[in-house]
Parts: sequence; C-alpha cells; structure tokens
Amino acid sequence: MLGRNTRTTSRSAAGTDALRGVWLVRGKEGRLSAYVPAEGGLLRWTETRAGGPDWDRPVLVAVPHLTHLSVTQDANGYVHFVGRREQKKADGRRVVDVVYAIQYQSGRAVSQWRSLGNPHKDAESAARLGRPVVVVTAAGMVHIFVRNADGGLTLRREQSDGKWRGWEDRNDSGIEGSLAAIALSSGRIELFATTDGGTLHWSQKQAGGALGAGYPSGFAVVRDSVAVLETGPDRPTYYWTDPAGHGVVAYRAGGWPVALGGAPGEGSHAATRAFLDGYDCTVLAHKGVDGTAVIGVGVTENEGNGVWWSDTGVRCLTTPALAQDAFGRVVVAVVGEDGEPRAARQTDEPGLSLSGWNSL
Repeated sequence: MLGRNTRTTSRSAAGTDALRGVWLVRGKEGRLSAYVPAEGGLLRWTETRAGGPDWDRPVLVAVPHLTHLSVTQDANGYVHFVGRREQKKADGRRVVDVVYAIQYQSGRAVSQWRSLGNPHKDAESAARLGRPVVVVTAAGMVHIFVRNADGGLTLRREQSDGKWRGWEDRNDSGIEGSLAAIALSSGRIELFATTDGGTLHWSQKQAGGALGAGYPSGFAVVRDSVAVLETGPDRPTYYWTDPAGHGVVAYRAGGWPVALGGAPGEGSHAATRAFLDGYDCTVLAHKGVDGTAVIGVGVTENEGNGVWWSDTGVRCLTTPALAQDAFGRVVVAVVGEDGEPRAARQTDEPGLSLSGWNSL
C-alpha cells in the first residue's frame, strides 16, 4: 500500500514523452478502478464496494519505463494493458519494446508484464515505434496495433490457443500520431488513423475476417484527438477535434463529419453511453482550451439536435476518463494540475448533474 504523498507523475528513462492519463474501468463485480501514471508504474485505486463512493488506498502496479499505455476490457471484465516501454542501457542505447499484462479481478494483482518485442530489428527503427493500442474481440482474442517506424500499420495478435503470432505488417503508410481502435459487439474490429493529408479507416467486413487496406479520406483532423464509441449495434462513431476551430466532430462511415461545438484543447476525447432522463445519450469529455474538464451530452446518433456542453471548472492535466458505476451513474475522473486524481459522480438530479469532486 502507498500513502497520499506518492507522486503521480512519471517520465520515461530516456527522457521522452511523459506517460500521462487516467483510466477508469468497471470490473465484473461492479467496482470501479482508476489507474494513474506514477513513478515506477501505475497507481491503482479501487472502490471499496460497488457503487462507491469510497476508494481503497492506492496500490502501485510496478512497470517502469513506460512512455505510452492503452487499456481495454474484454467481455469477462478482465482489464488488458499494453504499453510502449523505452529503456536506456548502460552503453547509451535506447531499447523499445511493447509489453502486455492483464488483471482478472478488481483490486487483485496484475499479471507479470510480458514483452512482445518490437517489429523492427534495428535499434534506430525500433526507437521510432509509435503508440500501441489494444482491443479484445467478443471471442476473446487480443489484437495490438501500432504505427511502425515507416508510418505503416503493424499488428500482433493472440491465437485461440493463447499463443501470440508474430508481428504482421499491413503495408499502409503515412500514419501520424496515435490510433483509435474498437472491437465491436459483433466481433468486428475497426481502426482509424490520421495522416499528413487526412485519415485512414480500416474495417473488417465480418468478425475474424481480413482487415483489408485503410480507406483514405481528406477529412481534417487534429492529430492524436480521435476517439471511438459503439453508438449502435455494430456501428461505431468517431470523435475528433476540428483543426479549423469548429470544436468536436462526430463521424460515422457512409456519412459526413458533423460539428458538435465545444472548445477542446489538446488531447483526445472520452466517450460513453448512458441513459439520462430515459434517453440513450452519449457523454463526451475533454480537456478544454482553458485547461478545465469539459463535459458534453447529446442524444446518441442524433447529432443534428446538438450537444449540451458544460465546463466543470476543474483543471486537469489530460483528457478526463468516463465510466458508469454499478448503479449506472456516470463517473468522471481527472488528474488535477497538482497531480492528484479526483472523481465526480452523477447525482439524482435531472440531466447529467455531477456531485462535488473528491480526491481518490
């Protein structure tokens, strides 16, 4: 166990990008867990009981030298972690690899971190490896996507017997920044990336089928701002920041991007669905241009009727995290400018009214 004076900021050994973020997930038994970068790994807080409001003291999940992290859950509620690790050796070499771990139950230990290597053999190319993103299909197969040193898409996936296949090059090019990926309820996978001239969009035609080549578009997207949410059966919606200053954009395949307003700052967006006042709503969150956590609410897939935006006034270091607790209430988590994680929970008032912000 760790005390309150534990520092929740971290920088890679090689002095590259700091690992930043907050991740919020709900376990199978209903308890929420929050993960925040810390020196030497991640700090994890877990609700003492399903629905909160109290949290256990933080526990350190040891995994040093991470520069980036992707977190997802599978159908069983298991939490999967994939990170980019960068270590500086005594001779000055930078060694970069992808590491993977899994947590089977809220509040329990995370498995041993396993290195999945690097698709590049030479050290110079390996050091330019991008940020991995992980998804798990309905059948339980783990897929890891990453931008390689040449700007192409590389994949590594788990087989049905639990063994890992080798790295697979998808022969695409021009990818810039991070990837947005989703495993849909149907079992299909979709993937979205920005390029220097627009976007690439990959989509399986059926579960387990070929991913195919990335479909290009000329959509203007702020790099590293894309998020994705399943807003209908087997139907994802992508959200990103418009570089022309039109705020948040929503896009579904076959349509055109729709401006949703808002004034997002740097970083990506968080998205979840929740029933509010009897309506299926999409809740969005981002770090606003003024550095505070901003929440948006609109009826799911009804972007034409607009999104209601609310500035919480709470300053944050990075994109807030969204989840629903055991009672279906929306929970928002942020890391404040002081490095302290805080959370607010939906109240019983109409719409999406949040409680006061409490430190975890």
